[in-house]
This record gives sequence, structure tokens and C-alpha cells, in this order.
Amino acid sequence: MKDNDKSALIEGLRSRPYFFDEGIRFGCTRCGACCTGEPGVVYVDEHEITAIAEYMEVPRDVFVERCLYLLKKSYSIRETNDGRCIFFENGCAIYPVRPLQCVTFPFWFQNMRSLDAWEEVALKCPGIGKGRRFSKNAILDCIGLSYPIYKALVEEVFLK
Repeated sequence: MKDNDKSALIEGLRSRPYFFDEGIRFGCTRCGACCTGEPGVVYVDEHEITAIAEYMEVPRDVFVERCLYLLKKSYSIRETNDGRCIFFENGCAIYPVRPLQCVTFPFWFQNMRSLDAWEEVALKCPGIGKGRRFSKNAILDCIGLSYPIYKALVEEVFLK
């Protein structure tokens, strides 16, 4: 989806009613609930790979080899055998440069598509219902930022 198409899609969504019309409180507690547990995919783009490698003061190629795995055309951060992100150990070791997928959590398209989906996420995330109130527009902005990641993961992980 081109940036213009994505912007038009998100702008079109702003006039529709949602369960989050009055906003939602969220404050990351850095508990790691979203970084541990069941296995998942943490998509990283080329810019993020470079930024994380620089932050860690590791050559980019070494970082890719040791910390990422190849999907079809892009990369994901490795996890331990129990599903924990390799960068989570008593907190996120790369929090200042964490991937956009992490920055926009929990306001992802798949989490915001229905109240039921949201309530399922809220059961696992102690930061939901706490912290600052995110407005409907701020939530839609996060959805717009994270939607290309969702789309890429559907194409790279779920479609054969």
C-alpha cells in the first residue's frame, strides 16, 4: 500500500465510530508481558536494524547474523526457546531504539479491530487501563504506522 493510499485509508477511518472513541488509557510498565511468553514475530526494517546495531555498538552484519532470523524478504528478532525476545532480560535492552512494532503496541490493527480482540490483549497487558489517555486520533495514528508491519507479516508468515 502506498503512503497516499494508507493515509487516505486512515483518514477515512477517523469519521467512523469505534469502541475507543473516548480514548483508552495505556502506560507501558516495561513488565515484558508482550516480550515474553508465546512465540511471535518482531519485524524489523532496514533502518531499525541499523539503529539497533549502532545502539548496541555491534557491526551491522554481526547483529543480523546473531540477533535476527530471515523471514521471506525481511527479518525478525530472535527469541529464546521459551518465546522471550532476546533483548528482554529484566527490561528491554534496546528500549530507546525498539522497533516500531514494539513502539505502537498495543494499538495494532489486529488488537483494535473489535472490543473482543482488545479485551483479549488487555488480559495479558497490565499497562492497559493505566497511564495517559490516548485519543481516538492517536490510536488511529498508531494503527496507521503499524499496519504496514501487519500486512508484511501476513504476507511473509501466514501466506504460503
